[in-house]
Amino acid sequence: MSGRVLLAAPRSFCAGVDRAIEIVEKLLDQHGPPIYVRHHIVHNDHVVRRLEELGAVFVDDEEEVPQGAICVLSAHGVAPAVRDNCERRGLRVVDAVCPLVSKVHAEARRYADSGHLVALVGHHDHVEVIGTKGERPDQIVVVESPEEAERLDTNGKPLAVISQTTLSLDDVASTVDVLESRFGDLRRPGADDICYATQNRQDAVKEIVSMGATLILVIGSPTSSNAQRLVEVARARGAEATLIDDENAIGDDLLDGHETVGLTAGASTPEELVQAVLARLADSGYDEREDVTVAREDVHFRLPREVAAR
Repeated sequence: MSGRVLLAAPRSFCAGVDRAIEIVEKLLDQHGPPIYVRHHIVHNDHVVRRLEELGAVFVDDEEEVPQGAICVLSAHGVAPAVRDNCERRGLRVVDAVCPLVSKVHAEARRYADSGHLVALVGHHDHVEVIGTKGERPDQIVVVESPEEAERLDTNGKPLAVISQTTLSLDDVASTVDVLESRFGDLRRPGADDICYATQNRQDAVKEIVSMGATLILVIGSPTSSNAQRLVEVARARGAEATLIDDENAIGDDLLDGHETVGLTAGASTPEELVQAVLARLADSGYDEREDVTVAREDVHFRLPREVAAR
């Protein structure tokens, strides 16, 4: 069968992911292994395995890091208690937290310290949300859905709203609408918390569905929130969609009945996986390719002083 591929752009690594990976690579180059990283540096199994092969050691808790060793904080951010514990244990902390996540942490502190109850719209079990809530645990409440928004009790406090960065404006809109209808005007950041990369990747999926793609392949790991959301966006627009880890997930049965396939990748997914999937699709007869670009990304975040000065 002959078919075509609509290739979404932007896709794959965002600036925060690029920065986090570069930090670990530079530390390995400068200090040699092992370099300890608290939690997976980004949510992609291929990236984690490659860095492990270079000498990175990923741990679930800073208590697992030997005293005095380098401990990299992953892109998703941590609660202040984690930083305090690292300091008590004499760890040399290197901050790979995405600056956009750090911005949300700052907003959480500012609203909580000015007497607001802070509604953090996001997923209870996501590491970014856990870290953000840890800024002011008693004054921040996680609200995951419109149903939870309906049950929220502010005890008379004014309400401020922030959100998990890996959710899009569409993802949070229904929950924020309920909060606004119940509590009136909400304090919210001057600029949206939503990560530009999250929004751009979702907009690209919407565009390729509108152009006739009936199957959307999203390359990413199951632990990647933004990749999972891309699947949901495609399905909400009426296309079939599936999350794939790499080119090995593609069999002819997956492609059956689809003349036009859309392809994208989560913000933690390396571009080389995209190229490998394109090659596999071409082998399966999908050798016509069209790039679909909805935005240009030229964001770059500076490296921390611990690695930039070398």
